[in-house]
Amino acid sequence: MTERSTVDEIRARFDADVERFSNLDTGQATAIDARLMLDLLAEATAAVTPHARDVLDIGCGAGNDTLRLLQELPGLRADLVDLSRPMLDRAVERVGAVAQHAPTAIQADIRDLDLGECRYDLVVTGAALHHLRTEAEWEAVFASVHRALRPGGSFWVSDLVAHDIEAVQARMWQRYGATLADLRDEAYRDHVFAYIAREDTPRSLVYQLDLLRRVGFRSVDVLHKSSVFAAFGGVR
Repeated sequence: MTERSTVDEIRARFDADVERFSNLDTGQATAIDARLMLDLLAEATAAVTPHARDVLDIGCGAGNDTLRLLQELPGLRADLVDLSRPMLDRAVERVGAVAQHAPTAIQADIRDLDLGECRYDLVVTGAALHHLRTEAEWEAVFASVHRALRPGGSFWVSDLVAHDIEAVQARMWQRYGATLADLRDEAYRDHVFAYIAREDTPRSLVYQLDLLRRVGFRSVDVLHKSSVFAAFGGVR
């Protein structure tokens, strides 16, 4: 079994990779249809919650999700959460340059953060939840987000996902490997697969949709799925 990375090791990897994530078009180079999912989340969010005032961005990285949201909803006030201080600093710089309200930076592990109740109209997260590991962690984070949303608020996710049927998982993983090799080469594919094995425990799209319903979201929907990446969400 692959030895799992600690939170500090994951933080250090992202601390050293700020520049790559500081681009709306190429920041998620290893994600299939990353820019499309970014656009779909922003557009769906604006359609479902057009009068939103407050947004929480979980695992904000260099701020791409909030930046894209601000193109649709320029009056948002943003709370930005990330493990990495350098990522947060870059996100605050980039978001602060275009937002009407100065963003708030929160350096924390979402598993340890009290989000309060009815504080946000929107919660978004891009390529972050796959770092959750146990069933208890997944349920606790989804329930915490549900409590933090105001009635009618929405939660939107774009992320790496697994598949519950073993043969489908194997085939989709093979396709993803081919995509990574085409993006650069087989050594790059092996590098990405290695840190996924150490760091990540993605759950299936079906699992996460069921979990959204279980913690109380009244409506859920899928915006996009391609191979091992998906964009989806729910409305409280």
